[in-house]
Amino acid sequence: MTEEAAQPAMAKREAMEFDIVIVGGGPAGLSAAIRLMQLAQENECELGVCIVEKGSEIGAHILSGAVIDPIALDELLPNWKELGAPIGIPVTDNQHWVLNETGKRSLPHFLMPPLLSNNGCYTLSLGNLCRWLAEQAEAMGVEVYAGFAAAEVLYNVDGAVRGIATGDMGLQKDGTPSPNFEPGVELLAKYTFFAEGARGSLSKQLIEKFDLGNSVEPQTYAIGIKELWDVDPARHREGTVIHTQGWPLKDIVGGSFIYHQAASQVAVGFVVALDYENPYMSPFDELQRFKTHPAIRPTFEGGRRVAYGARAINEGGLQSVPKLAFPGGVLIGCAAGFVNVPRIKGTHNAMKTGMLAAEAAFAAIDGGSEGGDELGTYMDAYWNSWVYKDLHRVRNARPALSKFGIAIGTLYAGLEMWLNCLGLGFLMPWTFGHHKDHEQLKKAADCQPIDYPKPDGEISFDKNSSVFLSGTNHEENQPVHLTLKDAAVPVDINLKEYDGPEQRFCPAGVYEFLDDGEGKQLQINAQNCVHCKTCDIKDPTQNINWVVPEGGGGPSYPNM
Repeated sequence: MTEEAAQPAMAKREAMEFDIVIVGGGPAGLSAAIRLMQLAQENECELGVCIVEKGSEIGAHILSGAVIDPIALDELLPNWKELGAPIGIPVTDNQHWVLNETGKRSLPHFLMPPLLSNNGCYTLSLGNLCRWLAEQAEAMGVEVYAGFAAAEVLYNVDGAVRGIATGDMGLQKDGTPSPNFEPGVELLAKYTFFAEGARGSLSKQLIEKFDLGNSVEPQTYAIGIKELWDVDPARHREGTVIHTQGWPLKDIVGGSFIYHQAASQVAVGFVVALDYENPYMSPFDELQRFKTHPAIRPTFEGGRRVAYGARAINEGGLQSVPKLAFPGGVLIGCAAGFVNVPRIKGTHNAMKTGMLAAEAAFAAIDGGSEGGDELGTYMDAYWNSWVYKDLHRVRNARPALSKFGIAIGTLYAGLEMWLNCLGLGFLMPWTFGHHKDHEQLKKAADCQPIDYPKPDGEISFDKNSSVFLSGTNHEENQPVHLTLKDAAVPVDINLKEYDGPEQRFCPAGVYEFLDDGEGKQLQINAQNCVHCKTCDIKDPTQNINWVVPEGGGGPSYPNM
């Protein structure tokens, strides 16, 4: 038998047709699916709805603090309590600390704008809530395909989106099929909802192809790094929510969260805005250093770290929301960027935009549409929704920090939010702009290296042990999903001019510069990738392009 005959033929992809295909099994995608089925039931008609999720199961790739406002859940499933939603525990104590190197100062709660209150909110595992939402969706007839990555957008001859294709399985590192090769599947629909989360690989392509971001400010991001701890019950304060700013960051937008959740578990995380300038910055090491602060360390002493993960977060707000509809499809949730930054919340807005898109698509289909058109009614519904109002009143809070600096920017943001709460927002009618995160990085020669303390293995840890806790796994022989537009750029530009910032901004040790005897070369440890997308965002040369790996790969978050 010849070598060519021994290789399996690249079989033709099968196709499945639905009314709606949803890419991403997060809060937005699941809420859209449930709302679609509710409308079908109310109108006594049949509707084919499919969700495709790249994680090994629903919730496997979901990472959030999380404190959620249940306003959207109340609308979607008013009887969620009776249905047993894993909503966690109510927030009973809300604190805000300003840290210096040795101490803390608590801001009185009455000074905080009322819209920042967590009254009526819950702290929980967003992954577990998504698993529960998926159960509700499946019970209503939604088809959920986890472990299949949407790798390609499919188009009609007129250029409208007609669906997606899942990635091929069983490709070898060089792109050739292995004996276990299975072609992807085409999922065709009248309308396709893209709910991939922040910096989704297909959403990024669509924004460029249809020029959806032409009339808005650039999207800006942060990286959020989170750990889950089992702590000493004596140190646990169930329902307490703490946010901090200040040390260890200096002149960099960011801060921490500490959420005392159920069963003596504490979620701790650190958020660093990705417009930072110093290429020696390591967000991962800032979290580890933060936990050693005298006011923070006691919470974790005697405890055990049980989970770890990281994710990019949209921070652009109202002025960075792109056009949401295009021929044959829509963007929903964090694929479009609906995070309310000062509230540190986006789940409620993600869910609501999924519901709004569902209502627009159902109305079109019920009216006889065969799809392929632009759902302009979705955009209209967004402009008239509480999501738009939620983002409008805080639109200048995040850019003020970059425009005026941390201290003055915080005061300005607080003043404007107070005026909005008092109905006097018209006194500040302007909207600040954003800049592109990757363009803010300075050359290494113009910055000071940062000396991070060595991890102690009790409170602070290294990247390898952290990635182990994320449950991350990829088939090692598959094509590398962290692609380079030019293989020479990492050494010739990034290393030479910026001291290789990818080895520090990645929270999972994916990028290493190793000396092979002939000079340093970039090694990409793709199997470590936790799908945070930071490299795609912060690479100063925009040479890294994150694409989906084989379905089912990546982290496996159990309770995040």
